Amino acid sequence: MAATDSQTLLPPGSGPWQLARAELRRRTSVKLSLAVVALVVFMAAAAPLLSSLSGWGPEEFDKSAVDPYLGGQPIGPLGGVSAEHWLGVEPVTGRDLFARVVHGAQVSLLIAFAATALVVVAGVAAGTAAGYFGGGTDAVLSRLMDLTMSFPSLIFMIAMMSVARDVDRIVLMTVVIGLFGWPGVARVVRGQTLSLKHREYVDAARVCGAGPWRILTRDILPGVAGPVIAYTTLLVPGMIATEAALSYLGVGVRPPTPSWGQMIAESVAFYDTDPMYFIVPSTCLFLTVLAFTLLGDALRDILDPRSGRA
Repeated sequence: MAATDSQTLLPPGSGPWQLARAELRRRTSVKLSLAVVALVVFMAAAAPLLSSLSGWGPEEFDKSAVDPYLGGQPIGPLGGVSAEHWLGVEPVTGRDLFARVVHGAQVSLLIAFAATALVVVAGVAAGTAAGYFGGGTDAVLSRLMDLTMSFPSLIFMIAMMSVARDVDRIVLMTVVIGLFGWPGVARVVRGQTLSLKHREYVDAARVCGAGPWRILTRDILPGVAGPVIAYTTLLVPGMIATEAALSYLGVGVRPPTPSWGQMIAESVAFYDTDPMYFIVPSTCLFLTVLAFTLLGDALRDILDPRSGRA
């Protein structure tokens, strides 16, 4: 009823995107999620500026902030939180947690967004080709999707990341994560393309002499845009969690480059003596994944209602 009321407030003839924006503005959970996402994206984009404002870089050591006689424990309450170190410091090293968290956000979002873009481009290309051309093209691409999805992706990611040496870890993680993610998008796009290619306006374009490229770009892709956008938003939190998991296991981003997963792994040894070291990156990771997930759920319900839960 509330959704219907929000739609009736719009002018007659409003399109699906206007209705979607109205519905998103109506949901409190979406507003909170957007606020968290905007904050994290700002942190990542402005990481160098924010760390310079705090006065500490992510790789700078402050030995005066830790007590060498207590095993390098931070001096002061809550893990060394002070006017100089806004979120405290790392035990032993004295590196500023705020600087490492914002630079960790930059690394996590860069890998997540790049891997998601790679997955969406490959998935949309494969899905539209399989659904539109059918026949042998559909058979080959569908079997390739099945083969890729049959692999235990996390194990293969760990193996591939472990054997690769002397390469850019961010680029490698982006490619490895994207390698196993595209079949999900391809399946969604293939199904949508199969339902769209026999619509009247597509048949009319074909009769008028339009080629496959024009039909795919002008008629098919706009029709699959809604589900793809919804699915893409749900992909991002999975990519962030995967990057954090690989870094936590020690095969992702390598020190001294900061990463939330890496920070959580290092904080386990200090969980009893300095819980703030564990709480800060864990909270950032949890809130980011939760915000993207809630936003993706809302977009899926609005843009692709047929996939919604009963």
